[in-house]
Amino acid sequence: MSETLEALTIGRVGVDLYPEQSGVRLADVRTFAKSLGGTATNVAVAAARLGRRSAVLTKVGPDGFGDYVRTALAGFGVSAQHVSTAPNLQTPVVFCELNPPADPPLLFYRAPIAPDLTLTPDEVPWDVVASVPLLWVTGTGVSAEPGRGTQREILRRRARAGHTVLDLDYRPMFWPDMATARREIGWMLDHVNVVVGNRTEAQVAVGSADPDEAADRLLARGVRLAVIKRGADGVLVATESERWTVPPCPVEVVCGLGAGDGFGGALVHGLLSDWDPHRIGAYANAAGALVASRLACADAMPTADEIEELLCR
Repeated sequence: MSETLEALTIGRVGVDLYPEQSGVRLADVRTFAKSLGGTATNVAVAAARLGRRSAVLTKVGPDGFGDYVRTALAGFGVSAQHVSTAPNLQTPVVFCELNPPADPPLLFYRAPIAPDLTLTPDEVPWDVVASVPLLWVTGTGVSAEPGRGTQREILRRRARAGHTVLDLDYRPMFWPDMATARREIGWMLDHVNVVVGNRTEAQVAVGSADPDEAADRLLARGVRLAVIKRGADGVLVATESERWTVPPCPVEVVCGLGAGDGFGGALVHGLLSDWDPHRIGAYANAAGALVASRLACADAMPTADEIEELLCR
């Protein structure tokens, strides 16, 4: 990218395989469609779709899917400069079953470990970490070593500069138990200034699924903006002085997978635009709803015009 980077996301990348036959069991699917996936990657794509200069710090395997990841990122306008290769691992693949569509089951192929979780300090662009206006990390990123230690060091050096965002991104299949997840994700709360997650993720991180109570506990840890996604009940956006509940955007759900990442990319855009928290929440909520009304993740990320149109209905 010839211009200065605005957002760096760190973490999961993979290839999502979506059934081309809806409403059937995974065992009965005949054909699949391939799409770029992974939380951190999708957020960078969503931000780029909204005009932001974004990049992903992650790793892939030395295989055709790794080549696909780099090509797909470039096609979406996301820098692949910080995508490195883990020599003896494979690029993760994820199969999705579109039943139920709101919360589709996922089957992850990440054994023995995903390349993104092998990120080491030698592979981190420390100058970018220090200077980029927005840094995005995830709870999944601390689910295993050496990625855990690397992401911790990133947050220590970042020292809550600019917008330092934690996507709680809790997926139980990546953790030995909830207590371990709470300890490791909880450590990050003292090193970020924006936190986003759903009620289940809030329960893991701070011990409460009640949006207001969870927001109180996050703000008490020094977080300046807490965003708790409430599904069909909308979104709670809280600062130390104010809080708002953003109502849901009614859409016909095709696939809930990726909606949170579309929300995240719009959150990135709103933070970098210096919007007030209520506007950020409403905008991100609309972006997430649009993704939920479509099939696929990265390919489904909305444009600014599409988000504004939904907001104006």
